[in-house]
Amino acid sequence: MSTDLIADMIAMIKNAQQKYLEKIDAPSSKIKEDLCRVLKEEGYISSYKKIENYKQGLLRIYFEYGDSKERTIKDIKRTSRPGLRVYRKWTELPRVYRGLGISVVSTSKGLMTDKEARKKHLGGEVICTVW
Repeated sequence: MSTDLIADMIAMIKNAQQKYLEKIDAPSSKIKEDLCRVLKEEGYISSYKKIENYKQGLLRIYFEYGDSKERTIKDIKRTSRPGLRVYRKWTELPRVYRGLGISVVSTSKGLMTDKEARKKHLGGEVICTVW
């Protein structure tokens, strides 16, 4: 059993992209829903929905691929983890591949990309990077 549930979901997304899966089911939580919202807004996943069950619920995440089996997510990496939290000011937020990728940042105004956080002058915990 893992203590880092966000890292588990990131690993599930990465493995699903490697195998060209159409969808996956991950245990649901508020931060995971927000992470899926950010990934959908940026075009990395096609959609997601929450499925209620007798436990905590499931997040069903749908993927899409290009015409010649191109992956939308080349790689996704967990930056901050329970043993080593990574906090950055808005001026120090990392740029992923010179703006081609995104960093997902947990701010006081919710989860957002590094670009949005820079516009709003908000720093926070860098959750993961996607490209």
